[in-house]
Amino acid sequence: MRVPNSVVLPVGTHVDCCREEEVEEKRHDIMTKIAAMLAERKSNLTHFIDNLEGIEEPEFYVDQWERLKEMESCTLTILNLVAVNCTDHRDIKKLEATILEHVKNEELFPEVVRVLPPVYRQVEAAIVAIAQSEEMAGHGMMDLQYLLSKLSECEHLANLGRELLQDILRYLHRIGLIVWYEEIEHLESTVFLQPTFLITMFKVSVAISTISSVG
Repeated sequence: MRVPNSVVLPVGTHVDCCREEEVEEKRHDIMTKIAAMLAERKSNLTHFIDNLEGIEEPEFYVDQWERLKEMESCTLTILNLVAVNCTDHRDIKKLEATILEHVKNEELFPEVVRVLPPVYRQVEAAIVAIAQSEEMAGHGMMDLQYLLSKLSECEHLANLGRELLQDILRYLHRIGLIVWYEEIEHLESTVFLQPTFLITMFKVSVAISTISSVG
């Protein structure tokens, strides 16, 4: 909801545990709840913005007002829910095909037709090679400046500058190849070349928190 022009594809699993008519009922129920949630969010944002605009000395709340207006401008496109049986490989392939079909939709993703400069592909290939190399640590984390130096060792990337690399990293972050939290001060100089490690960390953290709360 905080990402501009987001596109969300809801996926319902465990279809094998439901009767066919139940799947449709649950699909309709989920989509109805999502629509209600978005409507409530829009109503709440409008209410908060109106309150700020109606108070005395609104100049003291400019930052808060701007954040709310920015959130209000973030459009969110919800696609039709896809129901899958995760134990059936055919359903997994069907989900994959559906995702690819949506991604190629220029109306949903206008940037899909953008032609990237060759250096983007060169850096992407080099980063994949670094991430898969034996010298890469298991956590997949690398200092931004060190990454730049490693990439510069490639003959065709010898003149790669930090600013261009940052632009490319933003693109690779958007497509999910790497993770780079440039907006977080303590993480802006760290690039996660193996996002799966982060997922594992989050799972462990959630599990520990759950055990602690139960205990």
